[in-house]
Amino acid sequence: MEKSAKIYVAGHRGMVGSAIVRELRRQGYVNIVTRTHRELDLTRQEAVERFFAEERPEYVFLAAAKVGGIEANQSALADFMYENMILEMNVIHSAWQNGCKKLEFLGSSCIYPRMAPQPMKENCLLTSELEKTNEAYALAKISGLKYCEYLNRQYGTDYISVMPTNLYGPNDNYHPTHSHVLPALIRRFHEAKEQHLPFVTCWGDGSPLREFLYVDDLANLCVFLMNNYSGNETVNAGTGKELSIKELTELVAKVIGYTGEIRWDPSKPNGTPRKLLDVSKAAALGWSYKTELEEGIRFSYQDFLKNPIPAGFSFLLSER
Repeated sequence: MEKSAKIYVAGHRGMVGSAIVRELRRQGYVNIVTRTHRELDLTRQEAVERFFAEERPEYVFLAAAKVGGIEANQSALADFMYENMILEMNVIHSAWQNGCKKLEFLGSSCIYPRMAPQPMKENCLLTSELEKTNEAYALAKISGLKYCEYLNRQYGTDYISVMPTNLYGPNDNYHPTHSHVLPALIRRFHEAKEQHLPFVTCWGDGSPLREFLYVDDLANLCVFLMNNYSGNETVNAGTGKELSIKELTELVAKVIGYTGEIRWDPSKPNGTPRKLLDVSKAAALGWSYKTELEEGIRFSYQDFLKNPIPAGFSFLLSER
């Protein structure tokens, strides 16, 4: 990408989109186009077509999505599938119609099968059953990824996709029940500390294994791939390191300074037993992450203290 190229970042107010904007500016890109949800509703086809016809961006980062944790996914299956599929198709199709040079689609590691061999390689997509607790979201993301691939194959476009592991960082959604596990833990332990609660109860039994990537590291990879990668197969974005939810919970409590008891509610779902990405493809391209988990949680806690309750409908990406 030329430093003066017109770049559209869809979802710039969310966790991933805002990180991409920060990274682009840090690297000296000066012609960044954004629109708020009020200015441009990406689920409205006519509005999206008009925007692309008028602005004609040369490069697009598609980081807009309706996201949430297990409870949100289970209570709004149709909403998650419809809103994500329609906004993806609108943006990708309009980008193609208006001659966009390159588009990068941001997905999620939840697209991979529930019992996929670990660590998960990019080619394990669609090899077995998905995790039921976020199936609607995963199917929508798979559709976006595949539409990019099919445009490449049929029309010779240069549209790529990135599949991040569980993300966290500035501008995350810290809702106590409709956010992802790490920001939800930050909020719950902060409130427990402030209220001097003797214990905090967490979902499941703490056994699932997860991997976490700081969102600014993802943004660095996204810009790197836009400049250095072309291909139909997606690229995994992660650290290659995992820990149990129990270990994560204890680490968050430590960073926040909560000293009470941690209890577990096994009647609540655990989600996928293990999710670790194989990041050898990104490494072979010359990229690796920089932010270790404890340091990233400290950064995230500072962000939470500045902005504890962002809007309920967040345009960001992350894990289930």
